[in-house]
Parts: sequence; structure tokens; C-alpha cells
Amino acid sequence: MNARSHMNRLGSVGVLLALVALWWVASNAGWVSRVFLPTPQATFASLLEGLNLSGSDNGSGELLGFTQATVGRMIEGWLLASLFGVLLGAAIGVSPAVRAWVQPTLEFIRPLPASALLPLAISIFGLNPGMVLFVVAFGAMWPVLLATVHGFAAVEPRLAEVARCLGMSRAAYIWKMGLPNAMPDILAGMRLALTIALIVAVVGEMIASQTGLGQAILLAARAFRASDLFAGIVLLGLIGFVSNALLAFAEQRLLRWQHP
Repeated sequence: MNARSHMNRLGSVGVLLALVALWWVASNAGWVSRVFLPTPQATFASLLEGLNLSGSDNGSGELLGFTQATVGRMIEGWLLASLFGVLLGAAIGVSPAVRAWVQPTLEFIRPLPASALLPLAISIFGLNPGMVLFVVAFGAMWPVLLATVHGFAAVEPRLAEVARCLGMSRAAYIWKMGLPNAMPDILAGMRLALTIALIVAVVGEMIASQTGLGQAILLAARAFRASDLFAGIVLLGLIGFVSNALLAFAEQRLLRWQHP
């Protein structure tokens, strides 16, 4: 790791510490009422108590269960979105004719926010975890689908000619030539899809009253429990940061052949 990378890491840590310091000053100096902006100490205490890490007998541990529900919903929806996104994207991207037919429809459906489909999903599936999972998977599928289509469309045309000369089947061409060349686009789409899956999962829990961090944050806001509210928000940020870092590490390992 070079000196520039070290400086970038130190700079990012410095920005984070500066924001926390500003939060500490604003809450402790009374710039904002603690009813709306708790201190970092109170937030951290609520976080430890909610995760049952405070070491006291008063720790509820409810936040841990909410976290597990949200993370599980996010991962399940993301896996479904990645599976169907790659399969449909490969089927569309490998054929110029199919791309020409389907692209206008994709561009029409893609901008629709997944959260706007929640009322429709509720009317079809009812208020149950399966409904939220469907909306999460639907919302997270589009980055993977479009990235896969773009990745396959950008494959060098001469590779298709080589595949035809070798007598390769369509499935063999997709697996051996198309997929490796489209992998950078696919992994980039999957990273974006993971963030969308977390966002839609939280919104779905709020609207559909399903167990999870979204419901916990909403109930804390209604009860004016500011420290619990901020603890949930901090936890969501940590989940997003850790999941993105893990996927970035996996992407680096999978694509190490690009940087010999």
C-alpha cells in the first residue's frame, strides 16, 4: 500500500472524527435540543444496551434481533436479485435482437422506485415477510440486470466469431467467454444492488410493520426516544459500510486476474 493510500485512509478517518466532534459539541452545548439530537454518549449507550453488549442485566438485546431480521431480509433479497438479474441480463445481453426489443421496456420500468410498489405488493401479497422480500428483490434486481446486459453487450465481437468457429453452444459461450468478460460490470451492479436492498428492506419494514430495524427506528421516532433512534441509524450505517467493504474485497479477489 503506497503513501497516497495511507493519506486517503487517514483523511477519511479524520473527516469521520470531525463529524462526531461536531455532533458532540452541538448536543452537549445545547445548540439542538437533546429531544431531537442526543449526545454521542447516549447514542452509544443505547446501541450497547440494544445489542445486549453493555454488560448489565438491563440490556434488552431487542436491537440485535431487529438487526438480524433486517440483515437476513437484505441478504435474501440481494441473492434473489443477483440470481435473476444475472440470468435475465445474460439472456438479453447476449442477443442484439433481444436487446433491441426489450431495452425500451427496461428503460420504462427501471426508474420506478421499489418503495412506490409497496402498496401494490401489499394488495397482492398482504402484510407478510414474503411481500417485503419480493419488493427488496425487485428493487435490487435492476442494477444487476442492467449491468449484466451492458457487460454482455460490451464483449468483443470477435469472441463470438471464435466461439462459432469452435462450434461452442450458446450456453458454453455465455459461461466461458461472456460471463468472465462481463464480470466487472456484474460485480459493480451487485455492489449497488446490496445498498438498494438495505434501503428497501428498511422502508418495507416501516410501511408494512415487519420486524426489523426500520420498524424499530419508526417506533423510536414516534416515542421521541432520540438515543434509540440514532442508535438504529448508526447501526444501519455500520451494516452498509461492512457489507460494502466485504463485497469490495470479494470483487478485488475475483478480478485479480485483471491486474497481474
